[in-house]
Amino acid sequence: MKFSKLTDRISQLGSDKWLVHLEARKLKKNNPNIIELTIGEPDQLPPNELIQKCYESMISGRTKYSNGRGEESLLEALAKKYQSRTSLKVSKNNFLCLPGTQTALFATVMCLVEEGDEILVGDPYYATYEGIIKSSGANLIPIPLREEHDFSLQENDIRKKITNKSKAILLNYPHNPTGGILKKKDLSKLVDIVEKNNLWIISDEVYEELIFSEDFISPLEIESLAKRTVVVSSISKSHAAPGFRSGWVFAQADVINKMLPLAETMLFGNQPFIADMTAYAISNKSKTAIKMKTDYERRAKLICKKLAKTKNIRPIMPKSGMFILIKLELKNYSDEKFAWELLRTEGIAVMPGSSFGLNGKDLIRLSLTVPDNKLEKACERIDEFVRNIV
Repeated sequence: MKFSKLTDRISQLGSDKWLVHLEARKLKKNNPNIIELTIGEPDQLPPNELIQKCYESMISGRTKYSNGRGEESLLEALAKKYQSRTSLKVSKNNFLCLPGTQTALFATVMCLVEEGDEILVGDPYYATYEGIIKSSGANLIPIPLREEHDFSLQENDIRKKITNKSKAILLNYPHNPTGGILKKKDLSKLVDIVEKNNLWIISDEVYEELIFSEDFISPLEIESLAKRTVVVSSISKSHAAPGFRSGWVFAQADVINKMLPLAETMLFGNQPFIADMTAYAISNKSKTAIKMKTDYERRAKLICKKLAKTKNIRPIMPKSGMFILIKLELKNYSDEKFAWELLRTEGIAVMPGSSFGLNGKDLIRLSLTVPDNKLEKACERIDEFVRNIV
């Protein structure tokens, strides 16, 4: 039997990147001492009012079919949210509602590029980006993100990788896994690049409410970039609601119209009761996000303090998000070997940095989504592990 080329392109780009996490989940069933620091799963529930809103919506009968674009109430709420961010005239025709940022990004890439095209992506990058891009037949072109530049894309690095096959730059700021952010001056440097090379900007803004001390900036806020920008986001991080799978795409109306048939082919509409909950969520400031970013910043500082004296590893304080990177300065340990042996000997599950691209090697990523006391225990075990292997 034959399969499509798609299956070959993404054959090792799914769960293979998460093997340490999957193994930890299995071990945890019989070993409660396993501490998971792998995925970005908030350690608090969604706000009670969102659960109540969802429940009331289901009880009232909002369980029927939706449409390919999204429920009216959610589209209107999104239009109001984004109108305050851009000089563009925003209406419900600028949105497509989909199950989470992942699906929104998949639909976007499938509609903007094709086989042989190239998408420029900062490296390290979120683990699923490569699979999404290769699904379309395009190629991911890594742009190095360096600690000395606070993991922000550098203009010269981008220009070096531009070819006649380049079709888009994928931004993910606030950034996963580094916690880096972009400032307006950084985005302004993209204007000449995207105009001269006729590039799209795809902006994954799912962490926009989890910046520790600065304001979020979107390419939508720079007029010359706004018309070229496609934004994907969701309530997964901002409202601690990843399981509800509620996301969206924002773009020019003609872009959304091109994407609509794909959305209708894939799933033909989100659940109305989840749309009602999402409309409420984005229409009201998220107290959950405020608490989370306070917790995550405190926990990142805790890790930096606890591991400050541990030789051969170095925590890198993030500026946003729910993760922290640790630089490995060990001669005989790759990030993969470190992660697997740490799990097997100390019961601590972390993500090897190479899951996030070539520039992630020699790094491990820790999630900040566990209580402080567990993080302290994890740090103690990491310290013990490092002392035993050097």
